[in-house]
Amino acid sequence: MKIGFFAFTGTGNTLRVCKILAKELEQNELVCDIKLIKQVADLQVINDYDKIIIAYPVHGFNTPMPMLDFIKSLPNSTNKKCVYIVRVSGEPLSINHAASIVPKRILKSKGYKVMGEFAYVMPYNIIFRHTDNMAARMKNAAILKAKKDVQIIFNNDVKLFKNNMFNRLVSFICKIEHPAMPMFGKHYKVTDLCSSCGVCEKVCPVGNITLKDGKPVFGKHCVGCMGCSFHCPHDAIRIAMLDGWRVNGAYNFNTTPATDDEICNYCKKSYLKYFHDSEDTACDKK
Repeated sequence: MKIGFFAFTGTGNTLRVCKILAKELEQNELVCDIKLIKQVADLQVINDYDKIIIAYPVHGFNTPMPMLDFIKSLPNSTNKKCVYIVRVSGEPLSINHAASIVPKRILKSKGYKVMGEFAYVMPYNIIFRHTDNMAARMKNAAILKAKKDVQIIFNNDVKLFKNNMFNRLVSFICKIEHPAMPMFGKHYKVTDLCSSCGVCEKVCPVGNITLKDGKPVFGKHCVGCMGCSFHCPHDAIRIAMLDGWRVNGAYNFNTTPATDDEICNYCKKSYLKYFHDSEDTACDKK
């Protein structure tokens, strides 16, 4: 069986989760390809796979516009091709489940059979910076959680989340981010710390950044992925009205994972439940 991953990623967290899942699937003797949607030139490639996985970060309790545009552009499925959705968020709140409402609706209208949704947690690239220990525990939890999730794919089981009216309402209100981010993004600036290295231009998943006289110029197609400000090696990018939430620099996922006592107070109960559920999964399989 051949499985195709189609991912949108800004800072790399979603791609990291895809690689974890693909590694686990391959251990079950399945063949996996991972493609970033910006690199997919021919959408008919979807027909090369028995099952497909759509993966993206949650932006304001919604799906990023580039992924929505990609899903809308997919060819219709005449054989009810199975689809799984992988969502990556910075906190394990159930409200993030609302980010799959629109993709599921579009996919079903095109004849795809949405079989599962998998929710993963990775450290923030905006709002505040998690400790490296928290990041390490998130990665370990993802590895353990993937063991259970791939069995759902392998066994053709169904796992879908339901959303109450509160989730739907908050998600609907937060869709303002889709038209707002292009306006915010064009006001991003760089400080004198900029070394003209061009990293921001390379990591931008929507091609919104160009270099002019060696300095980045921000266009009007920003989607708020924060790839530029997060990956800038000199922390030289200022993200307009959101700059107070700026997070810069890669996390160390290979350090000692945080203990329960070291979990941040923000959404602590939700983080603990997510970690314990993932870790209990590993215990159940022993």
